[in-house]
Amino acid sequence: MRATLDALYDAAAWVAAACMIGVLAMVLLSIAGRQFGFYVPGTDAYAGYLMAGSSFLALAHTLKRNEHIRVTLVLNLSPPALRRALQLWSLGVAVLLSGLLGWFCARLAWQSRQFHDISTGADATPLWIPQVPMAIGALLLFVAFVDELVLALRSVREARETDLARVE
Repeated sequence: MRATLDALYDAAAWVAAACMIGVLAMVLLSIAGRQFGFYVPGTDAYAGYLMAGSSFLALAHTLKRNEHIRVTLVLNLSPPALRRALQLWSLGVAVLLSGLLGWFCARLAWQSRQFHDISTGADATPLWIPQVPMAIGALLLFVAFVDELVLALRSVREARETDLARVE
């Protein structure tokens, strides 16, 4: 299961990187259009869609690599029992909030598909297309937080963080 989850997080990170390359391509296409006098409709909208996809798809991978910004001042000053309780509480809240985010993002994409909702720009893109990567990223974040909570409950996560601290 560990290898499958890590492969899923890594695959999402690779897709996020591809989305970032897509943002670069849209910006370069827009610049080239201005320089050489041609117009490609929707480049700014597609750059925005790709940026949102990149951001959401990278969330789970970033969490699992301990790259999210954490304010640990209170945790570092707390005794071990309180620290564990605070970590479990915060992971529980994160599971709840990321689950809600994933649910509502998926529901938004589903409703946009059902109602044939399109963008208001010149590109008239069906909105469910850019909303699907956002929903997938939010749901993967939920899975990653559940993963972290399970690791913390089994006391595996603290051991891994301690090992990482020794390496640094």
